[in-house]
This record gives sequence, structure tokens and C-alpha cells, in this order.
Amino acid sequence: MSAVSTGNRLMKRTTSPRPYGPVMPRSSLLTASVLGGFAVSLVALQPACVSVDDDEKRPTLTTQVDDWRDEVIYQVLVDRFANGDLNNDQRVVPGALARYQGGDWTGLTDKLGYLSTLGITTLWISPVVRNVETDADVDAYHGYWAQDLTATNPHFGDMASLRKLVQAAHQRGMKVVLDIVTNHMGQAFFYDINLNGKADINVGGTGFCMPGQCAPGQSQSSRVEHINEFDPDFDARGVQSFTSLGLAGRAPMIFIDDPTINRVPPKPGILGTAAAYHGMGRITSYDQPQQVELGDFPGGLKDVATENPTVRATMVDAYARWVEETDLDGFRIDTVKHVEHEFWQVFSQAVRQRLAAQGKRKFLMFGEAFDGSDQLLGSYTKKGELDSVFYFSQHFQVFHDVFALAKQGGQAGTKKIEDLWGARAANYGTEPQENGIGIAPTKALVNFMDNHDRPRFLWDAKGDVASLRNALSFLMTEDGIPCMYYGTELEFAGGNDPSNREVYWSANPSWRTDGDTFRHFAKLARVRKESLALRRGENHVLFSTANTGTEADAGMFVMERSGGDAGQEIAVVAMNVHATKTSTATFTVGDLGRGKTFTDAMGVLPTALNVPVTGQVTVSLPAQSAAVFVVQRP
Repeated sequence: MSAVSTGNRLMKRTTSPRPYGPVMPRSSLLTASVLGGFAVSLVALQPACVSVDDDEKRPTLTTQVDDWRDEVIYQVLVDRFANGDLNNDQRVVPGALARYQGGDWTGLTDKLGYLSTLGITTLWISPVVRNVETDADVDAYHGYWAQDLTATNPHFGDMASLRKLVQAAHQRGMKVVLDIVTNHMGQAFFYDINLNGKADINVGGTGFCMPGQCAPGQSQSSRVEHINEFDPDFDARGVQSFTSLGLAGRAPMIFIDDPTINRVPPKPGILGTAAAYHGMGRITSYDQPQQVELGDFPGGLKDVATENPTVRATMVDAYARWVEETDLDGFRIDTVKHVEHEFWQVFSQAVRQRLAAQGKRKFLMFGEAFDGSDQLLGSYTKKGELDSVFYFSQHFQVFHDVFALAKQGGQAGTKKIEDLWGARAANYGTEPQENGIGIAPTKALVNFMDNHDRPRFLWDAKGDVASLRNALSFLMTEDGIPCMYYGTELEFAGGNDPSNREVYWSANPSWRTDGDTFRHFAKLARVRKESLALRRGENHVLFSTANTGTEADAGMFVMERSGGDAGQEIAVVAMNVHATKTSTATFTVGDLGRGKTFTDAMGVLPTALNVPVTGQVTVSLPAQSAAVFVVQRP
């Protein structure tokens, strides 16, 4: 199993591919409040149940989607988008991107009209459940440190405000996808390695020394060991305890129970007990499949024993209930490659069946496997599993290698796009999932340029805005479901987490919609909405090249969108990704376009494109531009 490494994770330096926070030492807050002593709670096993508060406003479930390929997804970190309710601004530290900033569901509800102007049709919101409050002066503003799957995060609002957001979105024809996590819970317990009943961070050993250079009494082989009982290294036997006399068996998992710092055993039911966790310590190698599936995330995020039937039932019940309480339209599922395939086969089918029985059909479930392996990504879309995945292989191989590197040297040719797409039928599911969205995963991949776990596109592109807009043109015209990370329309350019999690209202306090990139994306959204071919047509590559230098065709790429579920409609997209020169491509249009006249809906080429009956045409494009040819209407 290959793993893509990006650098840092919460509190610890690591090579983990899933960063949740910056590298930081453990804070004095943790030392004083947690290590200084707390009550220990070993919660008894409880039946799986969810006790989300009910009231008269619980909605009737509805099916809001016709075809998910018609949607344009906008990923938003709720804490960073809009602050609509100052009453929930506890712990806000303005400008400190590792701390809460004050965004909430009310603020997002207030700005739905603004997002409609941009062309957004689906919101992907960050997790809504109560989290561990803070750790090492890093807050859980992102939502991935779950503590209670039955309660809302009070920083974002209550159940009523979440329901209002979903209802208001539906009234505008927008859908809402919720980010969920089944792989791990927040840092809820420590491993009592030295059996003293409290959490310790110990350093032992005096280090190596060369013969003849050792201090009196110093061993030549005394290795320095650092043991953090919140975050010990992976051990396939389970984290082991030991005393001065030697090993003493598996280390007990001691749950923190201190409401004064909002650190209590997880809920519901079994999640508050040791039976719900693998207890093997943190992943030290992402090349080891056993560690990937069974290890804790560095930083103390505890890996859930998802093979346990009670855990599986608890996860199904907890997350299905959020849909039942609010009428959500889909799940984006975090860290799917860290969970066994059998879990997804149980979870996805159980959720689909439960919701369909209540009127919620075409419920989208797409997974995040942070990995560059196209084959690995596709494995989670095979029969009985997920409808789609985040298309990470395309993110690395196309958006980074072909677009972002345009002006930096080392840019890949557009032949790389064709080669990646050519493997899709073999790597991804080719049939719709039972009770799923009705579209085969091969046609419903979620395309994206960047996200909260990757540096912004403009960071990688060194501020090349022309390349950004060209990449957006590709995103909005290829097949699948486009997804844009919030702030791209404002040309956000932050680096690694948390720099890539900027505060939206600070960057655009008057909520203007006249920026050039904002308008470029909005225009693409209109063109896409008006063309059935761009939304539902099959992808046919008409031209690609390995050339990136001075060759006449360097940087050219042409695709036709036609056939499939597009009926008799056709669109042709021609792009030049070269950074400095006009390039030319000669290609042959399919039967549906022959003898027809096309116009460039984006206005890059002012003259019409007349396609002869032979279908062969030649197109020249300026550097870093894209033309979207649609059949000219009377």
C-alpha cells in the first residue's frame, strides 16, 4: 500500500498523510489540567444508542437530488466561513489559525445567497459533533476530534440552527453533505504504561557514546527512549506496560473524565470503553498495512475497532440519526483507507437501507483515502461499498503536475491526464451501488484541486493565478462531480495546515462578488448548468501530448463530452496549459459534432468553430487558457 506523505500532524512531528494540526509541543494547559490528576472512569459496556434531542421540528426526509453529476460542491470549514451568532464565540482567538475563529451554521445560512451567486449547488460542511475542546493549545475547530457522536458542537450552534441551515439550503435547491469520521475518536484516554494511574511523558537512557569517549559509568549502547503515554509507538501486541522488573502485559486504557476541561469518555455506549479501540499505539510507518488499519493517528487520535459488531451498529445508528434529525443529503467520509473494507460494506448498505425506507434516496457517500494510488482509491468503490471517492490520484498527477507546475519547471504533459483516465474502468466500480446514487463510481468521482489537508493550489503554483483559473476550467468541464475548497474564488494561497484554513470574512468583509476569479468560476458554473453534455456526457480524449517545451502542440489537451446520459448533446473543451506560448492542436470531433457550428461559451476565441463533415479541426489557444465549445443555438 503506497502512502502520500505531506509532513505534519497534530502536536507531533511525523510523516503521516493526514494532518489535523500544526507541530507543537504539549502545552502547559495539558500538563496542568490533565497530567496533574483527574478522575478515572472505566465505563461499562452499553448497548448502542443515540440520544440526540428531539423536538417538533424534526424534518420529514426527502430526496433532493436528481443526478449528483449536476451538482457543484463547495467544501467549507464552518469555523472559518461566516460568523452569524456572537453568542457561541467561546474561546475565539482572532487571527490564530490553530484556534476557534467564530464561524457557525447561522453565518453559513445567512450567506447561502452569496454562494448561489457563485454557482454552488451543494455544501460540504465540516463535522457537526461535539469534539475534544482543545489539546496543546490547538482547538478542534475542524471537527475531527470527536468526543460525543450524539451532540452538536456548541461552537457552531444547536440542533435548531443546523436544521435551519439544511432547510434553507433545500429551499434554494442546494444540498448539504456532512463530513463524518468512523476511523477514530479524539484523545480520550492514555495508555498506563508504567501502571501508576496517571499520564506520563518519560525520557530514559543516556544516549550512545563512542568507545573511549564515554563518561564514567555511561554505557556505549544506552538508547534514549521517549515514551508518551498519550501517544506511544505502534506495537502489534497492543501497547505494553512495564516496570523496573520488565514487561507486565497490555497497558490499561485509562479514560480521562474531567468535565472542567471538557475531556470525558466518548459517547455513545461502547465508544466510552476499551472494547471499542485497538489499543496498538500510533502509526509509525504508513507503508505497513497493519499499522494503517489498526494504529492510532499520531497526536493521540484513538483508532476505533471497526470490526467489532457493536461498534459497527453504533456508527450506523449515530450517523444515520444525524440525517434523520436534519434531512442531510450525503456523507463525505474521512480516512476510509484506515478502516477495513468489510466495515464499508456493512456501514454503507445499512445506512442506505435505513434512509431509503424513510424517503431519503440517492444519498451520496464518498470517501477520503489520502493516497496517490489510483488502484487503492478505486478499491473502496467496488461492489457493496461507496458511491465515490475524493479523486486524490488526479489531484497529484493532474492538478499539481500538469497545472500547478506550469511556470516552475518539471511540468508534466497532458498525456498524463489521458493515461490516468485510461485506468479508471479497471480501478473503480463500474456499476451503481445497490440503493446508492444510481451512477457508477467511474462516472461520479469527486474532482478537486486542493482541500483542508493540502496546501492551497496557489501555494503550490507560486501565485500563478492564470494557472488557477485554467485548472478551474478543467475542474468544471471534466466528467464527475466538481468540488471547490472555500476561498479559492478569493485566490486564497495558504500553505500547509493551518495556513490553508483562512478566515473568509476577514478576507472579504463586504462579501463582494466582482473579483476576476469569482466571476470566472461563476461563469463556468453557468456554462456547465446550461450544457447537459458537460454534466452527464462521457469523457472522450481527442488530443493530448507529452510535449511541454517549444513544440507547436506543447500543453494542448482536447476532450469531447458526449454520449452516455447526454442524449444528442455535445461539448468540446480545448485547453492550453503551457505557461508562455500559444499552442495548436489538430483533432477529430465525434459524429454528433460533425457539420455543426460551435461557439466558445467562455469567450476565449471570438470566432465560431465550424466543424466539417470529416470532423477534423485545428484550434490554437493562448497560453493558460481554455475554450468550451458548445453547439451554436439559433
